[in-house]
Amino acid sequence: MADPVAIIGGTGNIGFGLAMRWSRVGVPVIIGSRDAGRAREAAQRTGAQEGRENADAAREAPIVVLTVPFRSQSETLTNLKGALREGQILVDCTVPLAAAVSGRATRTLGVWQGSAAQQAAEMAPDGVRVVAALHTVGAPTLADLDAPLDEDVLICGDRKADKREVAALIARIEGLRPVDAGRLEQARIVESITALLIGVNARYKTHSGIRLTGLPADPWPE
Repeated sequence: MADPVAIIGGTGNIGFGLAMRWSRVGVPVIIGSRDAGRAREAAQRTGAQEGRENADAAREAPIVVLTVPFRSQSETLTNLKGALREGQILVDCTVPLAAAVSGRATRTLGVWQGSAAQQAAEMAPDGVRVVAALHTVGAPTLADLDAPLDEDVLICGDRKADKREVAALIARIEGLRPVDAGRLEQARIVESITALLIGVNARYKTHSGIRLTGLPADPWPE
């Protein structure tokens, strides 16, 4: 059996949609939540393997996907310090939207470390490698299994091997093309694209994503 993927914050919009999409194609998913009961309920609804309290979910998977809102990122990572271990990959999907402090979702907050992903890297235990991804994929589209996806996912990280592993997981979802967007520090740019897309989608009343042109047929050659 393939290794499971833990989705921390899997009862929220993005995490719920990812759990549905990955479970649909046979990826074993463990949904994590602050409330184990809610996690189990979400697992039943999404077809995930099981639902657990966040720390228990994080202990079981080599790849842990953090899908909590920015306002909860710091607290969640603090609570996961005893569960995350050396060698795991932490995929941070957090976007520091101004909505976290009652501002507009079309604006981002300044983060001292440079980006939410860099803040996650600073807070994660030693040996846990952080990769930033999945910021620009809309929750409504993810959660609608009848909605076709046709967009790129920009992946940032400091190790090519880690990005490749995350890319392979993302590519399991039909219609998502993972693209190497450079080192983790580039996450500050990628995260801000989310705020831009929120504004575009509000004006056009749609759920658009992003697509890069001119890339090779195989963005991840051996």
